[in-house]
Amino acid sequence: MVTIFHIAREAEWAAAEAFGGYPVAAEDHTDGFIHFSTASQVRKSAAKHRAGESGLILLACEAEMLGPNLKWEPSRCGELFPHLYGEIPKAAILWTRPLPLDKNGRHVFPDTI
Repeated sequence: MVTIFHIAREAEWAAAEAFGGYPVAAEDHTDGFIHFSTASQVRKSAAKHRAGESGLILLACEAEMLGPNLKWEPSRCGELFPHLYGEIPKAAILWTRPLPLDKNGRHVFPDTI
């Protein structure tokens, strides 16, 4: 099983829970896909795209459950990143955790990543 990660804003995640699936966020809508990262990429992604932003939720998803709409495409420095062309189905979400900031404004990730 391959676990991949998406960083959502709390308000977007709350709306998704009520809806039953996670549609694209504003920046994902612009790009045409939902941005995911692997465990080795997610810290850098948070630092680059969500630096100092509070009120975030980390979603862990089973990549295989996302089906053929999940594409591994080159992005930062040619590295392959998972991009989902569609909504995140609730069944693919393994867990969610708050992504708080430490006293220096950096995100604190779960020890399991």
